[in-house]
Amino acid sequence: MSDTPTSLTYREAYARLSRIATELENGEADLDRVLPLLEEARAAYAACRERIEAVRAVLAGDWTEGDWPGAEDAADTAPSPDSRSESAG
Repeated sequence: MSDTPTSLTYREAYARLSRIATELENGEADLDRVLPLLEEARAAYAACRERIEAVRAVLAGDWTEGDWPGAEDAADTAPSPDSRSESAG
């Protein structure tokens, strides 16, 4: 498996976890495949957890500009505090 936790989106990682859980619960996984499935599940879980923790940090106000994916793009298009006060008045 070549995907690192940060290269998976939350949706992709969650889908992998769901697929792996179904395969293991149904007994479809060959014994030789269980360890690789568990390793894949661990990486997918890490990706989900990373995303959830990032959202929690943002919601808690524990972030600074550039702390989350896409922040640089958002900072380029977001109005500055000065421009918002000028347009409001």
